Amino acid sequence: MVVLVGAGPGDPGLITVKGLSCLKACDAVVYDSLSSEQLLAAARPDCRKVYVGKRAGRHSMKQEEINRLLVELGREGLYVVRLKGGDPFVFGRGGEEALALAVEGIPYKIIPGVTSAVAVPECAGIPVTHRSLSRSFHVITGHTKGEEGGLPPEFGQVAALPGTLVFLMGLNSLPAIVEGLVKAGRPESLPAAVIENGTLENARTVRGCLG
Repeated sequence: MVVLVGAGPGDPGLITVKGLSCLKACDAVVYDSLSSEQLLAAARPDCRKVYVGKRAGRHSMKQEEINRLLVELGREGLYVVRLKGGDPFVFGRGGEEALALAVEGIPYKIIPGVTSAVAVPECAGIPVTHRSLSRSFHVITGHTKGEEGGLPPEFGQVAALPGTLVFLMGLNSLPAIVEGLVKAGRPESLPAAVIENGTLENARTVRGCLG
């Protein structure tokens, strides 16, 4: 069995009870660079720990290799936890991993996690919905680049959506995101915030306006 476990948005206390229970029981844990050392310490001393960390521009293992690794560990008859930051199905490529396991006939299940799309602004005191201000919110990846190194071609449509726009992993693309939002008609006076290391002790929030 391979279990895709959402580790939550960063603070190790925000993993679910069910996710932590799986982590404590597993024979092997496959984790990335967003996984907390405190969470890894919860695994059994004899648990096999495999690092497959990925950050923008610095991948220790390609996604196809991670998929193969999960299949191989599953074939060994191990109880495997794939520990993923946030929620496995929110920009975590959990869908790709689940599909790879399904194709190879490896039993798997999903343990949802607290997504940073909601938890990070929430911990900074920013609700993603508010009855009198924003009746919807939209979650957008901040580091998917177009063929020419700019924003994807559909960005204008996304930028024009009503409600709160939440960009994940967007620090490196921040100038392009801001420029794209303004070009799409968002006013420079629009309230905005940038949050780094959300939910952690060293979290930093910069508030201002889009301009």
